Amino acid sequence: MVKEVKTLKGFSQSAEKFQGSHLLCPGCGHGIIVREVLNAVDGPIVLGNSTGCLEVCSAVYPHTSWDVPWIHIGFENGSTAISGVEAMYKALVNKGRYQGQKPKFVAFGGDGASYDIGLQFISGCMERGHDMTYICLDNENYANTGGQRSGSTPLGASTSTTPSGSVSFGKKEKKKDIVNIMASHGVPYVAQLSPNKWKDMNKKIKTALDTEGPCFINALSPCTTEWKFESNKTIELADMAVDSLMFPLFEIFNGRELKITYRPRNIIPVRDYLGAQKRFKHLFKKENEHIIEELQKDVNERWEYLQRREEAKV
Repeated sequence: MVKEVKTLKGFSQSAEKFQGSHLLCPGCGHGIIVREVLNAVDGPIVLGNSTGCLEVCSAVYPHTSWDVPWIHIGFENGSTAISGVEAMYKALVNKGRYQGQKPKFVAFGGDGASYDIGLQFISGCMERGHDMTYICLDNENYANTGGQRSGSTPLGASTSTTPSGSVSFGKKEKKKDIVNIMASHGVPYVAQLSPNKWKDMNKKIKTALDTEGPCFINALSPCTTEWKFESNKTIELADMAVDSLMFPLFEIFNGRELKITYRPRNIIPVRDYLGAQKRFKHLFKKENEHIIEELQKDVNERWEYLQRREEAKV
């Protein structure tokens, strides 16, 4: 059974299935998102976790922050582990060896595990039609291993492998469009969410868990350590990400029908969002200003594309 939490009071009073004993950095968005997922489920749930920040900070042997069945696999194959659990569940039901309530099957992975290292594994799960939800905790870098660039890292960001300096403005490649990559599999539900819009987040999680078949969610998870902002500014950064349209919120049904779920009343300039993070501070030098202009142009074009696609209903 999946529940919709309608008030912050109800959210705060939900059972703690992800305990506060974890070692995530102060201000990390991962904990907020994970709690929301677990609070949306009343019945049994089985979780898989790829190697990454969430895994190493929540299960340091012999301690664990998880009060639900949880399994850690490699960097690349958290999705396939849960697809195997889901397949075994079906086999046990067919053999009459399981009569309990059907669990929800969920896999977590960071953007390194999702955009890059485990992309083909997730693609396989989507194509095979497993009844599971994959959630990418997108903090736009390999934060667990030293802040290296990933396929999710935005153009111009300074990382440990794309450092800014006299001969470089940071990452030279644009962020991969993983949401549309997953939607192209024709799966029932794909969505992008952010922890600052908690009602939108809860609704999308509920939709994914209630949907029969493979679902994919890309969740923005601001990283105080590698984005370089103060730990009490997490939700403020998430606000700026969605209000600047650097991280628009939308959902796609059956690989085709797109619905925008949040339209900012006052769209803020991309430069305001970039200026709140030290990973982009070098872009404000005169010789790098063209990168900010390019990012703004890309954001404007993508927003126009999303609106036209929504209107077309294809």
